[in-house]
Amino acid sequence: MPTLLEIALYFILLSLVSVGGIPSVMPEMQRIVVEVKGWMDPAAFTQMFAVAQAAPGPNVLVTALIGWKSAGIAAGLVALAAFCAPAAALTYWVGGYWDRMREAPWRKVFQRTLIPVTVGFVAAGGYVLATPLGLDWRGVLIAGVCALTLFLTRLNPLWLLAGGGVLGYFLYQ
Repeated sequence: MPTLLEIALYFILLSLVSVGGIPSVMPEMQRIVVEVKGWMDPAAFTQMFAVAQAAPGPNVLVTALIGWKSAGIAAGLVALAAFCAPAAALTYWVGGYWDRMREAPWRKVFQRTLIPVTVGFVAAGGYVLATPLGLDWRGVLIAGVCALTLFLTRLNPLWLLAGGGVLGYFLYQ
């Protein structure tokens, strides 16, 4: 079982590199929590993320769920605070300067360069969440059908989430 200090340090580090929010650090979070530290298995990690996404409020709640599942309620609170506080402090500190440099050419270039980085982080997070049991044809089928449906229709993603869950239930039986 992890210590509160270990959880705090880990989530502080993740907080400071979370360009694009929680989805951008999901691969690293999953690597540490599941593969390196063994605090939970891949299926439990994916379930924690799904619960956090389904719950009202920000998706940062997954940090509290991971802390709670790993070491209890206190660890959940520590994980949430450790993830939110450094990013909030950094945003406050950089925000004033960033606003003053609104017209600087380097700022526009910097923002454009962060787009592919963020997209890559989010895509890697999606891959980690879509393959908790490894990559197989059923997962590829579910992800492909959902991606194609999202691209071709204006269907609410919650319906795709529900449909993917039902399809996954029957395909993995």
